[in-house]
Amino acid sequence: MDFRDSPEDAKFRQEVRAFLGKEYRGEYQGEGDARGAAQIAAREGPAAAERYKAWMRKLAAKRWIAPAWPKEYGGAGMTVMQQFVFNEELAKARAPRPGGIGVGFAGPTIIVYGTEEQKKEHLAGIVSGEAVWCQGFSEPGSGSDLASLQTSAMRDGDDYVINGQKIWTSGAQFSQRMILLARTDPSAPKHKGISYFLLDMKSPGVTVRPLVNMGGTPGFNEVFFDNVRVPRKDLLGEENRGWYVATTTLDFERSSIGTSIAQGNAVDDLITWVKKQRTEKPERGSGNGVAVGLKLELAERAVEAEAARLLSYRVITLQNRGMVPNHEASAVKLYAAELSQRVAETGMKAAGLFGQLDRSRSGDGNGAKDWPPNRGRFVRAYLNSVSSTIAGGTSEVNRNIVATRGLGLPRD
Repeated sequence: MDFRDSPEDAKFRQEVRAFLGKEYRGEYQGEGDARGAAQIAAREGPAAAERYKAWMRKLAAKRWIAPAWPKEYGGAGMTVMQQFVFNEELAKARAPRPGGIGVGFAGPTIIVYGTEEQKKEHLAGIVSGEAVWCQGFSEPGSGSDLASLQTSAMRDGDDYVINGQKIWTSGAQFSQRMILLARTDPSAPKHKGISYFLLDMKSPGVTVRPLVNMGGTPGFNEVFFDNVRVPRKDLLGEENRGWYVATTTLDFERSSIGTSIAQGNAVDDLITWVKKQRTEKPERGSGNGVAVGLKLELAERAVEAEAARLLSYRVITLQNRGMVPNHEASAVKLYAAELSQRVAETGMKAAGLFGQLDRSRSGDGNGAKDWPPNRGRFVRAYLNSVSSTIAGGTSEVNRNIVATRGLGLPRD
């Protein structure tokens, strides 16, 4: 593992830091455009959405919405390591990072498989930060075994007619387009009868129904297709070859450095809050009013966050050498997902019973008795972390990948 920047990468790191120091004032702190301005407006108000969009425009002016894309498609033509440096510095500054389905999945796939007409139609909106995409892959009966999907797409003249259902579709209620997998040949083996479409979410027959999760957030959706007509021009790649399009390596940088830095920031914030808010009598040996058990737990979380960062460094080192991380990337995802749950649990322990209070459910917030600890962030983080070991690949699936591909263990 190499911790050192090359002279070129060190120069670029300073450029990013200078840009952040000049242009970013903490206008909006959050994850990248996976949510998008519309979703931010729904949850936090139009003012927050406008601040977010203004920040994305600043990044777009630098070609930093999709920085690793080739310059001819609106990117900055960055190397893998420069992409890593960019993500790392934005995460350290707690600035919103470009991302989401458009940048991470739809755009790179269109670059590889799309026609010139498809590239002209879709890529500009993604790199401008304006277009929001969602992913129509999972179905109620097709999650880990995605190739068993049943949504159908039957040819009818110059169109395909789509019928079926997708679920767990993040941001679908705010999206203009969907990357959609549907079965075009029901008689073919399950991996060979699937096609890949770029669906217009405003098409007649598309119904989006938000699913409110246990944290009270309408992030997921179920999407229904009732005789939805999709023109042939929106087929990406060859008919019945969609599975191979979908399994293409889509990400230019898969180290998850942003996630590991964010977890370290969360631990630092928690430690700061504990130091300021802990008022009970000091337990024997605790020294400053913080229980010994909680001190040890906070120390464990800090060490684990550093371990997550080092796992990310391992992945990017492999990529920088021209290698393709496999079980290494699964290890990063597995460790980060479970760490997010442990950090959230520690936060709830630190806050005690009051940690269960959410700002939106605990009065008007005008008095100390009504205002929950840390503005309700503890309970929201705890509830939202439950799905982290399921979404994007379950812990069980990732453990199997690490065991068989990394450790060489038998499948049986």
